[in-house]
Amino acid sequence: MDDVAVLLGRVADALERLAPPLAVMADAGAGPAYVWRHHMLHAATHFSPLPLDVLTGIDPQKSVLLENTERLAAGHAAHDALLWGSRGMGKSALVKAVVGACQRDGKDVALIEVSGDSLDSLPDLFRIIADTSRCYVLFLDDVGFEEQSAAPRLLRSLLEGGAEARPANARLYVTSNRRNIVHRDMREQDDPINMRDVVDDRLALADRFGLSLGFHACDQDHYVAMVAGYAVRLGLEFDPLDAIQWATQRGARSGRIAWHYVQELAGRAGRSVAGL
Repeated sequence: MDDVAVLLGRVADALERLAPPLAVMADAGAGPAYVWRHHMLHAATHFSPLPLDVLTGIDPQKSVLLENTERLAAGHAAHDALLWGSRGMGKSALVKAVVGACQRDGKDVALIEVSGDSLDSLPDLFRIIADTSRCYVLFLDDVGFEEQSAAPRLLRSLLEGGAEARPANARLYVTSNRRNIVHRDMREQDDPINMRDVVDDRLALADRFGLSLGFHACDQDHYVAMVAGYAVRLGLEFDPLDAIQWATQRGARSGRIAWHYVQELAGRAGRSVAGL
């Protein structure tokens, strides 16, 4: 009998070791950044936003989004923001950078990253953060809704007008490669049935954002300036013609391409880009 009890105890210990630990909700008032996943708030493992002055070629967008975020952090009226346009031009980096800038300035605002497939659980998040004393930027990155998706109507309701609208201490910052967010099929142009209603309905989602900031492909001079901004900060020398050739080989000029080139420079020099 004792042998059976010992064996059962070993089995129980083994099962306990195999079972994953219960997830613990992060303290919404403690960290600089979080990830909302599976109806749980998780502290971000790494949150190292770039300094604002490193992001070049997007000064008007920086100024507007920083001011809006400062208003939010101060408890003043602030807008939800849609950042749209060319890939790699700093939309996501700017969202993180303005939050980081506010935090370095002593303002109590945190970033919460939310995936597009978690929209239906956002009311749960709203209830968690609504009564906290700090403010939050809810960050939805690279959003694009396809045809037949129910997500656009849900997002519209969350932005304003719905019973589960986001609380006063939170604003949504959404990035997208399309200004209108929702996919539009060219066949709509040939559909005589309520075509205008369909288009208006889809445009209405973009209209829910108080701020709409466009990011456009940069020219060669701006691209070289982006490279220079990173390189100077890291103490790296570079040849503008080499930087241009790097972009030409990749068929694009953007902040992302500039950053990849600077990483290449650092690697050639046996340097790290950590701590930029």
